Amino acid sequence: MSRKFIHDISSNSLQVIINQVCGFAIFYVLSVYFSKNDFGEINWSLAILLTVFSILSLGIDQLIVKKIAAHEDPKLMFSVYRFHVILAGSLFYAFLLIAYFMNPSLFQKHYLLLFLGIGKLMIFFASPFKQLANGLEKFKALFFMSVCSSLVRGTALIILAFFSQLNLAAVIVIFIVGDFAELILSAFISKKYLKIPFSISWSKSIYFNLLKESLPQAGVVIFTSAIARFDWIFLGILASDIALADYSFAFKVFEVATLPLLVIAPVLIPRFTKIFHAKESTGSEKIKDLFVLLKLEIIIASFVALLLNILWIPVIDYITHGKYGAVNRYTILILSASMPFIYINNFLWTINFSKGRLKIIFYIFFITFLVNVLGNVFLIPSFSAEGAALAYLAAITVQFILFIVKTPVAGFKKNILPFLLAPVVAIAAGSLSIHTFDNLALILFLSIFIFFFLLLFTKVLRKSDWLVFKKITGI
Repeated sequence: MSRKFIHDISSNSLQVIINQVCGFAIFYVLSVYFSKNDFGEINWSLAILLTVFSILSLGIDQLIVKKIAAHEDPKLMFSVYRFHVILAGSLFYAFLLIAYFMNPSLFQKHYLLLFLGIGKLMIFFASPFKQLANGLEKFKALFFMSVCSSLVRGTALIILAFFSQLNLAAVIVIFIVGDFAELILSAFISKKYLKIPFSISWSKSIYFNLLKESLPQAGVVIFTSAIARFDWIFLGILASDIALADYSFAFKVFEVATLPLLVIAPVLIPRFTKIFHAKESTGSEKIKDLFVLLKLEIIIASFVALLLNILWIPVIDYITHGKYGAVNRYTILILSASMPFIYINNFLWTINFSKGRLKIIFYIFFITFLVNVLGNVFLIPSFSAEGAALAYLAAITVQFILFIVKTPVAGFKKNILPFLLAPVVAIAAGSLSIHTFDNLALILFLSIFIFFFLLLFTKVLRKSDWLVFKKITGI
């Protein structure tokens, strides 16, 4: 397992790094080049589209990965999901067009929905090819499928911005071309290298059985999408485009800071599926090893959150010419507090999903969704961006508590408490350093020293953890 694990992680790491670098470059260019009103409108439109297309998958995408990993017919699974994507995506865009012709005034301000929607529809059409590659654990193929759009969009935006030729029309064209290129490349790779034909040989009964099986996961997808982007949508409605611009910038940097999670998460689904289908003794040993990996992830998350808060104002105000640094100091503090819980939640979600406990996942995400929505409704009007961040933190914390209570993994509840010392240590290290020095370099050095010293002193971080990590990854 170890050699393949590090190979898969490496492929996925490069994909995530490229996407995150390009994504942040795109975000940075748009945030600096356009006014906060235009930047907020772009992000509001993208939030709507990404939320809708995530919901339209109905959770079938993750179910397809699980079924292919469990050695069900990949051609049939791909064909069935491809049919669903084409049907659902076409119906949604037809709905947008009908809404435009019936009520054109609605799209006078939000006209970007129509044009950016074309590109996101292409990305949605490309998703079956990516899930096929993921389920087959062909992470090199998945790498090329997943980075195309980001590279095209990021490169084009940077070039046009450099020559001062960037405007909203150019942004629309670049987004559509980049997303369409990803669809074409994904189709080519699937046919040429994965050897999967494009013919639709699906069964009506299989499709509806798949829909029925995915219903609990569909609810989870709806709630997850809501948690991820409803704060953006609510800010655009209950506050202003300027508040959304500020918050979306902070949230994007926060997402980039969760890079290790983005690397590990896609690899865990097929791997956990195989572990829980293995013999009990073998599976238990591998799960214990992966708990160590989770602990290291939490330590990394806490460390990144520490650095993020120390460097936020000087670095972000410098690169955005004072637009998004100081104004977001409390927003990023609140968001970063949720980082360790996000890692744990993803780990426990993967365990429950691999075991087929979709109803439990559904109920947990339903409660999380309610907390997030109610938090946004009540907090955004009074606290704007900070209110959205507080609602997100409250939702993630509730989700963490529910997962801990409802996930039946031997010894996990007992062993999770030492893991949670890492974020406490990060808070202590940052607070002591800031109150000791005024110089940024000294604050940074002392906080890093205190953080790792306390982890070793409290034995949260042990020498044996490195040995287990080497065993898992094959280093």
